[in-house]
Order: sequence, then C-alpha cells, then structure tokens
Amino acid sequence: MKTGKRKIYLVDTTLRDGEQTAGVVFANREKIQIARMLDDIGVDEIEAGIPVMGGDEKDTITAIAKLGLNARVMAWNRAVVKDIQESLRCGVDAVAISIATSDMHIKDKLCSTREEVLERMVKAVEYAKREGVYVSANAEDASRSDEDFLIKFMTEAKKAGADRVRYCDTVGVMTPLEIYNRIARIRKSVDIDIEMHTHDDFGMATANAVAGVNAGATHVGVTVNGLGERAGNAALEEIVMTLKYLLNFDMEQKTQKLRELCEYVANASNRDLPSWKSIVGTSVFTHESGIHADGTLKNPRTYEVFDPEDVGLTRHFVIGKHSGTAGIRKKLEEYNISIDEILAKAILEGVRRTSVELKRPLNDIELLNLYYEYVNKDMKHVI
Repeated sequence: MKTGKRKIYLVDTTLRDGEQTAGVVFANREKIQIARMLDDIGVDEIEAGIPVMGGDEKDTITAIAKLGLNARVMAWNRAVVKDIQESLRCGVDAVAISIATSDMHIKDKLCSTREEVLERMVKAVEYAKREGVYVSANAEDASRSDEDFLIKFMTEAKKAGADRVRYCDTVGVMTPLEIYNRIARIRKSVDIDIEMHTHDDFGMATANAVAGVNAGATHVGVTVNGLGERAGNAALEEIVMTLKYLLNFDMEQKTQKLRELCEYVANASNRDLPSWKSIVGTSVFTHESGIHADGTLKNPRTYEVFDPEDVGLTRHFVIGKHSGTAGIRKKLEEYNISIDEILAKAILEGVRRTSVELKRPLNDIELLNLYYEYVNKDMKHVI
C-alpha cells in the first residue's frame, strides 16, 4: 500500500523499553552516547527512561535533557503526579503518562476500576499540561481493551490536554488487519495523534506498527535492534526502511548510520547482532546462490531493494555449494584474475565438492588454491 507524504514521527524507546529487556543494563555513558547517535540519525523523540527510579537513572536522563539535542526528550511515568514531578526536575521536554486500560490489567494488576483509571489519567495529564510539557497518554494493553472504553479513555485524554495517545499492543497479540481496523475506527472517533507501540511476541511488531500507520497513526514507537521486554519491540531500522522504501514516506533520517548504531547498541546490550538480521545484517547483502549472484551482478535491484550503502553496509559474494560461474569469475576479478567460462565451470565443480566436505563456503584463499590447481593443469583458459 503506497501512502502519501504526511509526516511520520519516530519515537525511540531503546533507553527505556529497550533497557527493560531482561538482563540488559546500559552504562550511563552508553545511554548518553546512544541518545547522541539517535539524535544524529534523526529520530524525532527519545524516551530516555523513568526518572522516579532515582539514582543513576535520573542523573542520566537529566544529562541527556541537557545535551541540546534536536530530538524531543521524553520521560516515562505512571499516572501519578509524583512521577511527573520527578520527570520535570530532569528538564525533559515531554512526559509519557501510562496506565492500563484492559479489564484484566485494571482488575488483576491495578486492583482498580475503569472509573478510577480515567480519573488518575485525567489528573496526571492536566497536571503535566499545566507545567507546560508535551504529553503522551499511554493506554497500556490497549489491544486487549474494550474498544468503547478505549475510545472514552482517548477522548478524555484529549479533553485533559494530551497531545497524543499511545496505543500499546503490550503482549503482541494483534495481527496487521486487526490493527488497521482498530486504529481506523479510533481515528474516526477521536481527533488526536496516535502512536503505535507494538511488541513482537508473535513476530508481528513491525507489521502491526506499519498497519497502524496505514490506518492513520502519526507516531511509531521503536527500539534499536528491536530490543524490549520478552520478544522485543518494533525495530527502528525496520520501520525507517519500510516507511521509506515500501510506503514511500519522505523519511529524513540518516539511514547510512543505521549499521553503526545497531552495532553499538548490540554491544552495549551484550546481545549479538545476527548476520541474518533484517535491514542491517551482513547477510542481507551477501550472495552465494548462482542465480542470485548473476542477477545482482547484472542489476543489483534484481535481489536488493536498496543499496547496501543506504544502511552502512557493503555487498559481498560468497563462493560455496550454491555458487555459479558468474560469482566465481567476479570473485577472482577482485584479485585481477580473469578466466573463461570453461575454466570457471571446472573450478565450480571443485568448489561444490570442497564446500560439501567443509560444510561451509570457501574463503578467498581456498578459492585461489583451487584456481591455481586448475590453471597449472591447463594455462589456455586464462584470459
């Protein structure tokens, strides 16, 4: 679905929801560096943490707020005035005020009622607006909430002065079609900006966020590498490139720096960045299959939607069991060696046999050794 030119805002919560990943702790200096890198790439808003935690958390949020970033700096809060006061002391530009809206959470977690939830949210939002900050009213577990109550929640949030609402698919139970229909109905009922905050428990966080955008959502909550509780959140790198290349939004982020950012966050979170990771994994632009390599050599768009440089990567050709002669000739050309098709086919037989024996592709030295074995037998095939 190709959409228009309206602005989509990126709300990065790597420093809050991302750090809530079980076992992940960022050092203070790492949080500050991540904030700088996010700002450099061009995210619109950085959710820096939870000030009411105090200690290092509050100190680091204060330091980030003082960096003079272009991105708006937001702090996360419960629907409690004390929380908001702690956020204001940090000097942030915005506050997220979060409270559960599903009956399960209201009854079993909050031990409360719908009426009390609305009262707490309205009181908190009104207080924050009196203090002059941007406010997001977050509906936790929105995807499992009664829709009429959810619309009432958002209507009351707007009346109280909220600048936007956050639709949280807290446990990732939505599907894209469901999300699209729900967000479309909410947009018809309440004239307020909507942020998609989706989790990846069923592997649909990015798809659900994009479906929400298609239905009219204006903001997307993301984390670098999809960090987040349990299976994580919608990944910044996936959302940016999807909106830019598949939906034709005018995304102004410096995507060439995505790989660098993703590597930094991977190291800071002590989590590997898989080679097969969508968008920024090195395998995305690594080709072995003969048909794929041949097509890519003739026209990269046959198997690459965008250039590797667009996300800070480079293209590689791997020589292994599934390679073809085009890939072999291309690899040897990197060493200023030109061969004809007959020798390439002969070398290919050796490549396939060796690759099966080793259970992996050949490295460059192993390919060169095969080349010299064959060329020493018959020099007439060297061009």
